[in-house]
Amino acid sequence: MSLKEKIIPSKLPEHIAVIMDGNGRWAKQHGEDRIFGHENGVKSVRDTVEAAAEIGIKYLTLYAFSTENWNRPQEEVVALMQLLVYTINAETATLNKNGIRLQAIGDLKSLPSDCYNELQEAIANTKDNSRMTLVLALSYSARWEIINAVKEIAQKIENKTLSAADINEDAISSHLCTAGIPDPELMIRTSGEHRISNFLLWQLAYSELYFTDKLWPDFRKEDLYEAILDYQNRERRFGKTSEQLV
Repeated sequence: MSLKEKIIPSKLPEHIAVIMDGNGRWAKQHGEDRIFGHENGVKSVRDTVEAAAEIGIKYLTLYAFSTENWNRPQEEVVALMQLLVYTINAETATLNKNGIRLQAIGDLKSLPSDCYNELQEAIANTKDNSRMTLVLALSYSARWEIINAVKEIAQKIENKTLSAADINEDAISSHLCTAGIPDPELMIRTSGEHRISNFLLWQLAYSELYFTDKLWPDFRKEDLYEAILDYQNRERRFGKTSEQLV
């Protein structure tokens, strides 16, 4: 029986989030510059998106570019932005063919204008698709997101359209970039690093975390299946005891 056949459809996570890490180290192992790793990482994105849609995942969020990544060498940042524009252009038709809707979260206005425009066009062109939603986290930082949400809530209180007594988990969630998107049940990080790196800090509160030593350009469908099977073998208690779940 293949890994895919072992997956229990009724126990699939609705939302999987992925920190795609290891492109630079993969390129170094191959004697190439970092952008070579990013270019090959696109193949892993394609494989992962296809596999997730095939088995019935409803939301897949990929951490593509953090606010901290702007501090990388300018040459790498420019190349990454160019690669992003090219990839969005190249993949929009495939997204439509497979019924995948594209969304994006983060400080999108900080992206170069050509990148921002291509992204918005792809989002508009795929908005009616309903098989799966692919969310790209671009120029994203969870701390930035939470600060932004607090500012919005404070402004509403100042305008008297919201009272302090109304602030609860739902109110905060509705002011985050992911408003309307369920929290991830499973978060995958590649490359052997065991941290979440300012990614979805609020949303990952009860997520199952899965770490693999695979560098992102080597991540394929079978690796996604392994992560999902590991998730399905875990007991999710949400503060309760095992006996209460039974």
